[in-house]
Amino acid sequence: MVAERVAPIIAASDIAALERTFEIQKSSQLAAPYPSRDLRADRLTRLEQALRRHDQDIREAISQDFGHRAHEETLLFEQFLSVEGIRHARRHLRGWMRPESRGVAWWSLPGRAAILYQPVGVVGVVVPWNYPLFLAVGPLTGALAAGNRVLVKMSEFTPRFGELFARLIAESFAAEEIAVVNGGVQVAQHFTGLPFDHLLFTGSTRVGRDVMRAAAEHLTPVTLELGGKSPVIVTDEADLAEAARRIMFGKLGNAGQTCVAPDYALVPAAKVEAFVGFCRDAATTFYPRLADNPQYTSIVNDRQFARLKSYLEDAQARGAVVHALHAEPTEPERRRFSPVALTGVTDDMRVMQDEIFGPILPVVPHDGLDTAISYINQRPRPLALYYFGDSAGRDRVLRETTSGGVTVNNTLFHVAQDNLPFGGVGPSGMGDYHGFAGFRCFSKAKPVYYDGWLSGSLLLRPPYGRVFQALLKLLYR
Repeated sequence: MVAERVAPIIAASDIAALERTFEIQKSSQLAAPYPSRDLRADRLTRLEQALRRHDQDIREAISQDFGHRAHEETLLFEQFLSVEGIRHARRHLRGWMRPESRGVAWWSLPGRAAILYQPVGVVGVVVPWNYPLFLAVGPLTGALAAGNRVLVKMSEFTPRFGELFARLIAESFAAEEIAVVNGGVQVAQHFTGLPFDHLLFTGSTRVGRDVMRAAAEHLTPVTLELGGKSPVIVTDEADLAEAARRIMFGKLGNAGQTCVAPDYALVPAAKVEAFVGFCRDAATTFYPRLADNPQYTSIVNDRQFARLKSYLEDAQARGAVVHALHAEPTEPERRRFSPVALTGVTDDMRVMQDEIFGPILPVVPHDGLDTAISYINQRPRPLALYYFGDSAGRDRVLRETTSGGVTVNNTLFHVAQDNLPFGGVGPSGMGDYHGFAGFRCFSKAKPVYYDGWLSGSLLLRPPYGRVFQALLKLLYR
C-alpha cells in the first residue's frame, strides 16, 4: 500500500489539510510500521542536506523575525548544533536499533529476553520562537531516527522562518514522512488535540499545562520542555572574574531569550559588588557597542520587550537597585535591551517569580553553600542549574538539589552534549530527548521473552501434582 500524497505545505488556517495530512501519516505508518535502518539514515541525510541548502536563508529569516538576530548566534546555537545532532544520530543508528539482550530469571532458562525498540507511529512537535530551528530539528532528529512520521507545528511569532522551514521540508520529504504546520493559537490548539502517538512541546509552563490537558483526551504520551528559573551558584572558591564572564556568555547569548539561560545568580554576600563589576566588564568586552552591533540580538517582539521593561519598573518600585552593565542605554525602536543586574531583589517582585527570558540578571547574596542550596530547594525545580566552585561543594550541590540538567564551571554546555539527555523535572518539564534519549523518547521499548520448546514452563501447567508442589517449594524457598 502506498500512502496518498498531498502538498506538504499546509496553509496556516487550513485545519482540514492538517487533519488530512495526519491521517495520511497514520496510514503510511500502518502500511510500513518499521522503516529500515537505511531509510531512516536517508531521511536524516535529506534533513541535513535541506538545512545546508538553505544555510544563509535560515539566518536571514530568523534575523528578520527577531528584528535582528546575530548571524553568529544562529550559526552556533542553532545550525551547528542541529547538524551535529543529525550526524550523531546517523552514526549511532545501527547500534540504537539493535535489540538489547536482557538476562532472564534462572527458572526461565533456557529462555532468553530482549528489548526491541519499535517506532511509536506519528509524532507531533510544537516548536517555540526563541530557537525555532534547533528546537524543531532536535526532536525531529530523534523521531526520524526512531522510525516515525512527524508533524511539526512552528511558532506564529517567527513566521518568516516558519514559512521557510515548511518549504525546505517540502522540497525533501513527502507528506507521509514529515509535514510542517504554521498558524496561530487556534491551529496550535487543534494540533495538540490530535491523537498523536507522542507529542513533544517546548514552551512555557502555563501553556504546557494546556497541552497536557489536550493530550489527555487521547491519552497521548507527552514530553514537555518548559523552562523556569535556572539558578547559578557562585562560591568563595570560584574565580569570580571568570565565573562572571561565563555566566554573562550564557545570559547575553540570544539576548537572554534562552530556556536554559542563567536566570539569577547566588553570590557570596561580600562579593556581590565585585561580581556585578565583573559582569559589567564581561558585557562590554563581548559587546563594545549595542545600538549598531550586528552581534547583539534584539528582543523578538514588542510584547516581550514590554514584559522585560515592566520587570524592571516593578523591581525598582519594590526597592531593587538596577546596575547598568553597559554604557549604552536600551533602544526601544530596535528592541535592543541593554543588559542590567539587579540587587536587593525580593520574592514579591515579578522578576523573581517569572522566567526572565532577557538580559536581566538578579543577584542574590548568600552566606554559604547551605543557604544557597536551601534557597534553590524552596523553589520550583529548574530546567538547568549552574555551579562555580570546588569539587566538594559541587558534589553537595549535585546530591542535594534537583534540576533538569547541570553544567559545572560554565553555563549552557550540557545542552550541547548529544550523549546527555535534555529535559526538565516537575514544573520545568517531563521526559527528555537528544541523542539516544531522543531515540528512546520516540520508541516503544518492547520487552520480548523467547521461550524454547524444551522449557521449564512445561512443569508449571495444571493439573498440579507432587512434581509441581516440589518445584513451587523450591522456587518459593
